[in-house]
Amino acid sequence: MKRIIIAITAVAFASAAFAQQAIFQRPNVKSPVINADGTVTFSIFAPEAKDVSVTCDFNEISWQTKKLTRQDNGVWTYTTPTPLTPELYSYSMNIDGVRVVDPAYSYVNRDVSTLSSIFIISNKNDDKGHYYSVNNVPHGNVSKVWFYSPTLGTNRRMTVYTPAGYDKGKRYPVLYLLHGHGGDENAWSDLGRTVQIMDNLIAEGKAVPMIVVMPNGNPTCDAAPGEWHEGLYTPNGDAFRNRGAKATFPESFMDIVNFIDNNYKTIRKREARAVTGLSMGGGHTLSISRLYPTTFAYFGLQSAANSIKPDFRRGFTFENAMADETFNKEMKALFDSNPKLYWIAIGNQDFLYQNNVELRKFLDAKKYKYEYFENDGGHLWRNWRIYLTMFAQRLFK
Repeated sequence: MKRIIIAITAVAFASAAFAQQAIFQRPNVKSPVINADGTVTFSIFAPEAKDVSVTCDFNEISWQTKKLTRQDNGVWTYTTPTPLTPELYSYSMNIDGVRVVDPAYSYVNRDVSTLSSIFIISNKNDDKGHYYSVNNVPHGNVSKVWFYSPTLGTNRRMTVYTPAGYDKGKRYPVLYLLHGHGGDENAWSDLGRTVQIMDNLIAEGKAVPMIVVMPNGNPTCDAAPGEWHEGLYTPNGDAFRNRGAKATFPESFMDIVNFIDNNYKTIRKREARAVTGLSMGGGHTLSISRLYPTTFAYFGLQSAANSIKPDFRRGFTFENAMADETFNKEMKALFDSNPKLYWIAIGNQDFLYQNNVELRKFLDAKKYKYEYFENDGGHLWRNWRIYLTMFAQRLFK
């Protein structure tokens, strides 16, 4: 027995020593550094490299690539020429044609199959960076919840945020928050900073305390890649598309609502339910608004991939919408029920911009009441975080 204990201790000591050794193996490089003037410096130790660059979403339109300059000590650096505005930024390094996350930095996010380093710029307590940061406010809890979907015939997983004070007995309204193509139940909580946004808005009294449900919108995938029985496959927006599902995600959506109502302290009324989503999730929101017009009072379409049918890949045109009897009947039932908010938001450089023009043309022709928000930018998370921050403040008041 003593010999076994000694052996285990030796292994543990060796592992700890290896971890400590790794600390000393890292070159003394800090990156990124937010400078006093608001510029940002990226650095990487690559003494044998011939070409090094950084690719970052420096603006709201597109990713940009900038060359780093080699210093005498083998460290390559690049400093932005102007201060960066408050925002959450994603970036990666490229060393002689090989894309890598910043080896001097610990914070990364996964978007489908791509890992990127992230950092936040914040200058004051009401800018975007502030709402995306973890601040000293009461914090809600986040759970990864498995449930059975009778419509799809599978066990599925979703992310559920409950606000600070949830355990004190009252009931709460619910926001259902849907991801885009290639995403999963982790997308909004990780890339979208939902937890930080909700904690900060609620703490400042700008949003009503609410439950936020972030389901997996892929009917042939039970959970995020690597977190269900299919194993560690390469994340792919088209994973298992050809497998076939018993129903579309919108057709199975009430399984989620029923589970939440049966297992959480919800206010089980239309006026206490909202649904919004980005891209594919925006298309799902359009379908959900038609299939269950009196179940939800608030709808938000963010950069939506709108479709006449529940399958978001079918596309949308004004002519097809006007000619489709089922679509017209469903939309009439929805707007006759007087939803509290039907909100459309999109960037003016988004590739789905025309799709949303067609939807608004239909709504205008029918004189259906909706609100519209347009800003700069494309099909990017930095826009969807803005839209969530705006939409959450409109709910349940």
